[in-house]
This record gives sequence, structure tokens and C-alpha cells, in this order.
Amino acid sequence: MKLDKSALLRVIAALTVVALFTGGVHELRKGSGGAADFPCGAGKSEEVAISIGKGDTGSEIAQQLFQADVVKSSAAFFRLAVGDERSQRIAPGSHRIQIQSCAKDVLDQLLDPKRIVNLINIFEGAWNTEIMAEMIKSGFAAADVSKALKSQELPNGFKTLEGLLFPAQYSFAEETSAQSAVSAMVERGKMEIEKSGISAGSGKYTSQQLLIIASIVQAEADTKDFAKVSRVIRNRLEKGMPLQMDSTVHYLKKVRGKIFLSTASTLLKSEYNTYRRYGLPPGPIGNPGSSAMAAAVNPEPGDWIFFITVAPGDTRFTSTIDQFNLWKAEYKKNLRAGVFGSAK
Repeated sequence: MKLDKSALLRVIAALTVVALFTGGVHELRKGSGGAADFPCGAGKSEEVAISIGKGDTGSEIAQQLFQADVVKSSAAFFRLAVGDERSQRIAPGSHRIQIQSCAKDVLDQLLDPKRIVNLINIFEGAWNTEIMAEMIKSGFAAADVSKALKSQELPNGFKTLEGLLFPAQYSFAEETSAQSAVSAMVERGKMEIEKSGISAGSGKYTSQQLLIIASIVQAEADTKDFAKVSRVIRNRLEKGMPLQMDSTVHYLKKVRGKIFLSTASTLLKSEYNTYRRYGLPPGPIGNPGSSAMAAAVNPEPGDWIFFITVAPGDTRFTSTIDQFNLWKAEYKKNLRAGVFGSAK
């Protein structure tokens, strides 16, 4: 059974819906006399691993739960799941579930991402190197992940895999290969890129360039300022100014959480150093989320060419260097006062 895109967007793991509770009416009739169930809230502390594969049906899941002594009867869980649309969001993978629990508690546990073994959690803006580390941590072999990342076919219009692994929570069945896992992330990325409008390009900007802009927007700003930062990037490019974005140098040096960028760092020889090199870097500097993608395509109108975060949550935009320098002095004062925490 194939799933449409709307269903794919609903799953918490950003993968395909796997618990296909089909044949509901027939099963409901079979269990209509009342199915045996354990009392709710009285599950044992002992837990078992329930492995749910891609495409498992509701009856198959219910039977597995019964055989593992999780539910008192397969009909109890199946009947509940058919009537609760949340069951469509059960992700593939291995779930830690308490034995001898009522059907309702079991469904709640199956939907709890904290109970998914080897959950891969990709945050917005993550680098591919960080995603590789997460995949290895979840149980994939390092050699397999490296090979999958190198051999992954790129969608038309894109030159690098960086930026195409969509940030979300993923859980894969035990038999899933590293190549299949990477391909699933790219497929989700392609869907979000198309949804945002990036795939169609925008004016003079190609889909690849828009994805690069989205990755910089993701790294440089809070969500509320995404569209303004997107405009600053465009304004600088169109004026022939260097972007001078700290985030591109952070990507080059593979450092995070650095407030202060040294002069030496701005002199590094690299196409990703937007202090030395004019124009966009050659590829995305991370994997942007859907909000950053949307902002890359739809920047907020404005003449800003400077912005600075004076204090956490306080980012200001201006078109004049004089105003920027005043705010920069305020930023340095706050930095010395420890408003940003450690500046190291």
C-alpha cells in the first residue's frame, strides 16, 4: 500500500506510516463481544522490545503484543487502535513497552519517541558529519554510513548532499540498511524543498542557491528573524558586498556555539569563508528546516544590509553602518558582562 505525501508529513519520525490498521470493520465484529484487557496504569516495570517493521498491519502488531505478554488479548489492542487515528503515527523500529499493560497505555507508549530504541534525532541546521555520527550511535556501521553518504544519488539541480538530509526524528526497522536510511532522509528533504518552492528557483536564484541561503538563514537567526536575514543576504549579494557571515566560518572550522569570531578565522583560505570570498559559498552549511527554506524563497521586504544580535533574542536590522556600529558597541558591552554566557 502506497502512502500519500500528507500521510508522510504526519509521522513523528518523518518516515512512512507503518501501522496500517486495515480490515478494521471485520476485526471489530470479531471482537465486539468485549476483549480481555489489563487494568490501565497497572503495567509491570519489566519491559520488552517490540519490533515494528515498515508495512506491518494492525493485526500483526496486535498479535506481536499479545505474544510478548504486553496486552491481555490481541483484540483489545486492535479494537482500540482502529478507533484511534493516532495509531497511524506509530513509527517503525524497536519500541520499549511495559508488559501486562492495558491497550490504551500500550498505544501511548508506542507513540512515545523516548521509547524508540536507536532513535535518530536530527536538529535543524545539523551538518552531515553530525548526522553520520548520530546514525553510527544508533547502530549503523560507520563504513556503511560513509558509503551511503558518498554514493547517494542527488536530485536534479543540487550539487552536494549537505542540505538534503531533512532534520527530523527518524526510527528505522532493524533490517534497514544505511543506504535506505539516507535515501529516506533525502526523500523527505526533496518533499520539503518542493513544498517550500526552492525546487522551482526564485528570480535569479537557482534551487541550489536558495538551499544555500536557507542553510545560512537557519544558522544565523531565530525563527522569527528568518525572513529578515534572508533579505539581508539578498541585499548584500545584489549590492556586490561580501556576506561576512560568521556561520559559514563556523561550518568551515566545524565549531558550534562560538559567539566571538577571531580575526584569524576571517582570514582562512576557503570558499566557505564569506569574509574573504564574495558571493554564496559553494554549498549549504547545514541541513535547514522547513521554516528556513520558506524564508529563503520569501524574504521580508526591507533595505537592511546589516544585522546584529545585541542580546539573546534581540537581533536588530539596519541599512546604515553608523547604526550598526552603535549596536555593535552595545553587543560588546553585553558580551563582556556575560549576557551571552561563555564567549570561548
